Amino acid sequence: MISGNIRNPNGIAESKSGMISKLGYALLYAVLAAVAALQLFPLVWLLFFSLKNNQEVFNLPPLSLPMNPRWENYAKVWSAGNIDVYFLNSVWITITATLLTVILGSLVTFAVTRMKWKGSSFVLGLFMVAMMIPVHSTLIPLFSLFSKVGLTDHPLSLILSYIAFNMPITIMILLGFYYALPKEVEEAAIIDGCSVNRMFVQIVFPMTSSVIATTAIINMIYNWNEFIFVNTFISSDAYKTLTVGVQNFIGQYTTDWGAIGATLMISILPILIMFLFLSNRIVEGIAAGSVKG
Repeated sequence: MISGNIRNPNGIAESKSGMISKLGYALLYAVLAAVAALQLFPLVWLLFFSLKNNQEVFNLPPLSLPMNPRWENYAKVWSAGNIDVYFLNSVWITITATLLTVILGSLVTFAVTRMKWKGSSFVLGLFMVAMMIPVHSTLIPLFSLFSKVGLTDHPLSLILSYIAFNMPITIMILLGFYYALPKEVEEAAIIDGCSVNRMFVQIVFPMTSSVIATTAIINMIYNWNEFIFVNTFISSDAYKTLTVGVQNFIGQYTTDWGAIGATLMISILPILIMFLFLSNRIVEGIAAGSVKG
């Protein structure tokens, strides 16, 4: 009878630890919800901003709904604002630069990690040092170079600049994954008479599809949002991208703020949708490339 009335101290301790754990998770979820709301605030503000006219932008609170949503702002910027041309330019320049960067980065990483040759460490060091070069310090030399070879106001100047500045980070992400690849597969391919080029195309490149997807997404986000190179090297409307197209609605005496908001919303949506659907691939690729052995 006496032993039946004695409380189990281990059970009390487990109950308390369970309550503390639940409180901890509740606090964590509350903090994450607050951070998520804070991250969504600019997008909500921009959406409301794009549906207002100039009077509503300056007279109404930032998060207030427009009295009469002006969806015609989107139609105006797409047709009269030349945004359709800028959008297509952003798409094909981004895709072209991303594909070339991923292919060249994979070739360099394969040569550095899977082939033995003098100077491989030095070449890899040069690419890593390039990550420390500020973009703005290269604008004048690049503009002078492109002027001499006739590439100013040409989309090739953007593609070459994107490839050059994205190659170091692309190689850095690929390195860990390439070091972790089993050499036995390559040795078996060589024994079967497979050439180096065929081994890269048919064996190594498909094996790195997850980390390649990661580098491609990162490259696309950077290329899509890039502004300084487009603003410096491109002057004609035929080759401008969305990031500089917003300047069309800034006049000397008047500025159409609703049209600017609509342009920014159009430029954000594609990359936002892509990131929402492919964010897991980024995490998987970085995690796969971070483990060696």
